[in-house]
Parts: sequence; C-alpha cells; structure tokens
Amino acid sequence: MISDKPYRPNVGIALFNAAGLVLIGRRFRDDGPEVIYPGFEWQMPQGGIDADEHPGEAVFRELYEETGVMSAALLGETDWLTYDFPPYDGPPHRLAKFRGQRQKWFALRFTGADSEIDPLTPRNGQEPEFDTWRWERLDRVASLVVPFRRRVYEAVARQFAPFA
Repeated sequence: MISDKPYRPNVGIALFNAAGLVLIGRRFRDDGPEVIYPGFEWQMPQGGIDADEHPGEAVFRELYEETGVMSAALLGETDWLTYDFPPYDGPPHRLAKFRGQRQKWFALRFTGADSEIDPLTPRNGQEPEFDTWRWERLDRVASLVVPFRRRVYEAVARQFAPFA
C-alpha cells in the first residue's frame, strides 16, 4: 500500500576526514518511526530541513547540532533520495505524520581536529542522538545502518566514492 503521507525534507552528511573515512555516530535511542535495531545503530549525521531553510544551510546547522563540528568544506551533493519509515504504531510522535524522509546528501571535508567532535553536548535546544562516534570506510557504512536506510546509503556510497 502506498502511503499518502508526505516525505519529510532532510539532509544527510558524509563528513570525510583527510584519510577518506566518514564520520558515523551510534544512535542510542529510537525517535518515533526512526527506530534502531540491535547491531544496526550506526549512521552518518542527518536531520530535518527547517521551513524556509535552504538544504545548503541545513547541512551545516545539522552537522553542528549533532556533532559540534564547524570546520568543514563542501565537496559535493546528491540529487534527492527517499526512504520510507518502517510501520509505526507507537505513541504520538512528530515524525509519525511522514511517510519517510526525502534527503539531499552532502559530502563535506573535515578541516578541524578530532577533538572538535562532540556528539553528547546539546546544541540549539536539540538533545544528543549519538553516544559515541568513529571514522569508517564509506563502502562499509550501509552494512551498519538500519535496513530501511540501506538503499540510500548504498547510493550515497556510489556517488561519493571519489571523495573516500
């Protein structure tokens, strides 16, 4: 059955270090229909685009909110990609009105020091999503993410492979 719910506008971030690895964080709690499954807690940063916000602005805001990183340079971006949330029958939640996410992914080069990365400090009134982080090979990230995001991660890995 095709849902008549809209997709939530969203940005995804592939932050590459000098060695060509990407930053991933371990989610430590569900967010409504954005569930995590044991063994698939890792993902790259991502987040919603605010009303009247350009995706190119949202990507740097979300990167800062989720990781504390401010030292990054734009490398490239994808076209829009979508994924559907798994069925959700939990308590009322802000994301339950959406079918899934419509994402524009950005490749960024990290130009700071690892000490800048801090996913646990709340920023802009946003609670932390990750309890730890690490650098990972881009071609391995799709196997670490929840299955409903896997197709998008595989497309991102193909498109951003030259930056790895």
